[in-house]
This record gives sequence, C-alpha cells and structure tokens, in this order.
Amino acid sequence: MAEGLFLYHLRNLSVLEKFEVDSCGTGGWHSGETADRRMLKTAEKNGITLTHRARQLKKTDMDAFDYILVMDHQNLRDVLSLYPDHAHKVKLLTEFSTHHKNQIIPDPYFGSDGDFDDVYELLNQVTLQVAHHLVQKHL
Repeated sequence: MAEGLFLYHLRNLSVLEKFEVDSCGTGGWHSGETADRRMLKTAEKNGITLTHRARQLKKTDMDAFDYILVMDHQNLRDVLSLYPDHAHKVKLLTEFSTHHKNQIIPDPYFGSDGDFDDVYELLNQVTLQVAHHLVQKHL
C-alpha cells in the first residue's frame, strides 16, 4: 500500500518521473504474491491500484536507492543488522512525517477489514508528507 500511495502522490505532484519507488520485505514469505486481498480491496475503494508483487530486500536495493524506509522498529533492526554499512539510508517511514514522527505503521494482516482501512488512512497521510519532503529536498 505504501508504494501505491507514494506513486499516487508523486503523480499528483507531477514529479513521478523524477523518483524510483519500489517496495519489498525483510522476509521472503510472500515472494511473487500480490497484496493481501483485503489490502487490494481497501486500495481499490480509495482509487489506488496495486500491481506490485512481493519480493525480499536485496543488497542491490541498498546500493540502488537513496532511502530504505521501513514500517516498524523490528524491520528497522532487521535491515540494519543485514546491511549495517547502509545505516544512513535506513529510516522509519514516519521519520519525515510531522504528525506521526517515529510512529510505526501497524501490520493489519491478522486484523479486520477495519484495520486495513486504518492503515490506509495512516499511510495516505504519511506518504503524502514524505513525498512533499522528498520533493523539497531533492528537486
């Protein structure tokens, strides 16, 4: 959902072609799969199309991207332990958010449909703020 919302906000800011956005996980449990059906439904009802297939974080990602943004403190620890030489790139997604600074993005996987709606709302706010931050800093 975060990737889909980033792309949506960057498109609305008319800067999509200036950024490369991709998402992945620290584990490979769902590699090759599309998003959870509840996440797809939540995205669709909010006008967001999710086409990404899950994949696992790789060393080449650490070299290719300026930022590696993670959803929670466990992901932060996991990525930092795997790639300590790239610690300067690894941050909580909410680090650039004014209203949700350093808050985690909860995983709604084991929750209800309402939890997916809540995560959508939070990610929508946070990814818009991060998109604005990146535009101001890099363009």
